[in-house]
Amino acid sequence: MKIGGFEISSGGAVYIIAEIGVNHDGDVGRALELIDAASDAGADAVKFQYFRTDRLMSAAARLAAYQKSAGESDPFSMLRRLELAAGGLARCVERAHVRGVHAIVTVFSLELVEEMRSIAWDAYKTASPDIIHQPMLEALARTERPMIVSTGASNAEEVARCAAWVRGWGAEARTAFLHCVSSYPTAPEDTTLGAMRDVSRLVAPMDVGYSDHTRGVGTGRDAVSMGARILEKHLTYDRGAKGPDHAASLDPVMFGEYVALARSAAGHSPDPVLIGADRKRVLECERDVRTVSRQSIVWARQMAPGEVVTRERVTFKRPGTGIEPFRLHEVIGRRVARAVDSDMPAVWEDVA
Repeated sequence: MKIGGFEISSGGAVYIIAEIGVNHDGDVGRALELIDAASDAGADAVKFQYFRTDRLMSAAARLAAYQKSAGESDPFSMLRRLELAAGGLARCVERAHVRGVHAIVTVFSLELVEEMRSIAWDAYKTASPDIIHQPMLEALARTERPMIVSTGASNAEEVARCAAWVRGWGAEARTAFLHCVSSYPTAPEDTTLGAMRDVSRLVAPMDVGYSDHTRGVGTGRDAVSMGARILEKHLTYDRGAKGPDHAASLDPVMFGEYVALARSAAGHSPDPVLIGADRKRVLECERDVRTVSRQSIVWARQMAPGEVVTRERVTFKRPGTGIEPFRLHEVIGRRVARAVDSDMPAVWEDVA
């Protein structure tokens, strides 16, 4: 797999992504400063998130426990505060390229994929909850740009199914998978670097890496010593700042240490506590995020019993309490079995 001019392979240097995510707090100026910090720290790429709150969150959405712990009280106000417009993201891509790093984006809604195609992103990355979102994964794969798929809060069956989709789209040569634990921050005993072996087996011959949500600076080195070719780590200006991700991030000085350690992994013996089990499974610490952050098929309008479900009458939003997006083909063409409300997840009892 190649991103820009960087060839990701078992014999090459590790590719390190500074996940800025929403740590810019909705401020383009701060986002630009974090790009500079990532470049100064030696990162190969920066990554952002593109979402529109009302497209992502249904009326049934709620906060994850870690977001509540970070002081958030409402999922809608939290996300609206953290949005960056497409124009601001375009400025970020320009700054990244000036600073010699790649620019990657996670798109959270299918309807926004086409809008992001007009910006010179070097690659796309999918959020862990969207490993079941076949329509969006396919739309990103069809752009023919590199794609990195994160696998937090998923099990081996879900990873294998996603890998099969990628192969079916002919996108395996430009796709990589990251083992991930969707816990913010991830405790040492939940790091489970050993599960990368299982992910590697499930997605072979595609490249594999690790999306690191631990609070330490040395975990990346352990992951590289176990075969990770890509690392992703959150970067912030202040670990104590208000917001959902700052506490699970590294400040610029720590991020520089993280990069240096990861690039010196040759001969390093990983910490057995961080290795953990060698199979991919959903950990207890991930179950809340799995439910809250996955997307479901959602009713785009009110419908009465007997109406036929068409593509225009459904969309995809959080939470993951309804029918999974990859089962869309099982819903389209069926009739509504009972009255349903707009902006609510569709469940099997809704369709005949």
